[in-house]
Amino acid sequence: MNVSLTPELETLIHDKVSAGRYTSASEVVREALRLMEERDQMQELYKASMREKIAAGMASLRTGQGTDGEAFMARLDTDLGAIERQDQ
Repeated sequence: MNVSLTPELETLIHDKVSAGRYTSASEVVREALRLMEERDQMQELYKASMREKIAAGMASLRTGQGTDGEAFMARLDTDLGAIERQDQ
């Protein structure tokens, strides 16, 4: 496999090897790919979690357990105002 890198990426890899944490450019690239895969997996878990929360929220709305958004925001504004006054 042949990979073309920008000069900035080549410098980054060289700096990582020079710092002594990695023994070769291949090690740096393998680590970067491993971290990318880990990040992708975490994003998928996050998306799945959000889908579950949305589904639960929609189900609660269908059963009439929702909260009026305007009333909620008004209460939130009131509560935040009270907290800010306490902090002064």
